[in-house]
Amino acid sequence: MLHRVLPAPDPLQPDSLDAVAFDRLCSWVRQHFNVLPLTAAVQRLEQGTLPQRALCVTFDDGYADNHDVALPILQRHGLSAAFFVTTGVLDGGCMWNDVLACAVRNTRHDRLKLHGLEMPGVGLESVATPMQRLALMQRLTAAVKYLPAARREAACAEVARVADVAAPRDLMLTSTQVRALYRAGMCIGSHTHTHPILAELEAHAIRTELRNSRSTLERLLDASVDLLAYPNGKWGPDVDSRCVQLAQECGFRSALTTDWGTADHATHRMLLPRFTPWDRSRLKFVLRMAHNLNRCAVRTSAGLADPSMLTTIQANNQLPVADTLLGMSNDWLPQPHGNTDARATEAVSGTAS
Repeated sequence: MLHRVLPAPDPLQPDSLDAVAFDRLCSWVRQHFNVLPLTAAVQRLEQGTLPQRALCVTFDDGYADNHDVALPILQRHGLSAAFFVTTGVLDGGCMWNDVLACAVRNTRHDRLKLHGLEMPGVGLESVATPMQRLALMQRLTAAVKYLPAARREAACAEVARVADVAAPRDLMLTSTQVRALYRAGMCIGSHTHTHPILAELEAHAIRTELRNSRSTLERLLDASVDLLAYPNGKWGPDVDSRCVQLAQECGFRSALTTDWGTADHATHRMLLPRFTPWDRSRLKFVLRMAHNLNRCAVRTSAGLADPSMLTTIQANNQLPVADTLLGMSNDWLPQPHGNTDARATEAVSGTAS
């Protein structure tokens, strides 16, 4: 699950892909995989016709650089991607984590007095160096992530106030950019309206989040939207059975989690797993993906899964690599892009941490 593709490397986002790194990644996946639109891949999985080495690229949240930076690179490589949009921050909004990050990054102060947050271990914070700013950004994000929404928003506003930095208004996609992505042949899906942790909400609030997001996107695109990516996306703390049922009731046909693993014909289409290879070298990248697939091959050999497999590979802001749906066999590494004859059977082995 990619989030952003930066125009240039950023020392305060050291694990985020920049344009050069994303271009390199696209060349890897184009050479070794058959890149499909997400809607087509899910449909072909259901039909049992998924080609060997099928892969889908996806982005979560809806950052403006998805259109400005990532789209031209995807087009240059002839690749498709799916973009999951948080509709409540379209046209000048800002994600809570970016309020924090931009406040710490852009403050003119060398110290921030954050005692008002009333959080353990957070008080007078030095931000005199880039490393101190990065460390504080990471600590604050982890500290407020699972707070109730109102308290999380208040904490972010307090950090911005102390830092004397206004929230950015140009980070997220505009409605015009969403339409442009769709007209360029990209898939558009929902990432809810305000990016809450759905499992923490009451049923009526979950419905509101899903319906508002879906209806907003359908009005923008004049097309049906039936793909969903759950915010945060871990089964248990972030997603539960209520979320799945309510998402189906709201008209979604497929949904992605952020749980590692592979999916097969028996996998629930509302709980498609994802996997994160975070390596920057080509060899380590493909070996880590292969190792993840190998876990599915073990299940297949035991008669627990259909040989035609689907894997979703995800990367978040800390571990940024393309999101994929992947089926492959032992001969996948040397195969060129475009070979769709062979079916997925078993996986190559590799190393993973």
